[in-house]
Amino acid sequence: MSRLAGVGAALLRSRRFTRAPIWLYRLRLGALLGPRLLLLEHRGRSSGLARHVVLEVIGHPSPRRYVVASGFGERAQWFRNVRADPRVRVTIGSHAPAPATARVLDQREADRALGDYIAAHPGTWDRFKSVLEQTLGAEVTEVDTPLPMVELALDDPATRS
Repeated sequence: MSRLAGVGAALLRSRRFTRAPIWLYRLRLGALLGPRLLLLEHRGRSSGLARHVVLEVIGHPSPRRYVVASGFGERAQWFRNVRADPRVRVTIGSHAPAPATARVLDQREADRALGDYIAAHPGTWDRFKSVLEQTLGAEVTEVDTPLPMVELALDDPATRS
């Protein structure tokens, strides 16, 4: 394990570190974090309370669809929550939160999304792959990736009631 991977994994396990960007989104300053991050609001599967997490956008296949990955695998609380209740809200940049539906990608879709991400961001992938392997506890491969991926499809404003 590289020192960078160890430090990166430790930071991702730090509640204070990972929750700090949430306040930027709440203040409508999410654009300061750039276009590759979003704020996901989901409901606790037991409590029903609103929960928030900032995630990297792995893919953006169409204007109203975003793909994110669960760096802690299927044990991540946000991942478990969106599986239980796929109705979420997504904040992009400094925009207001928008209702969306979460869908876990199948293996073929996840492999394609990861391959596209690696092709688009090879430098980031080279630095971050070992961090993900630390947090997942498994080697991340482009085929049969163990990295769970979720598509967030923003609701069509014309069909909202």
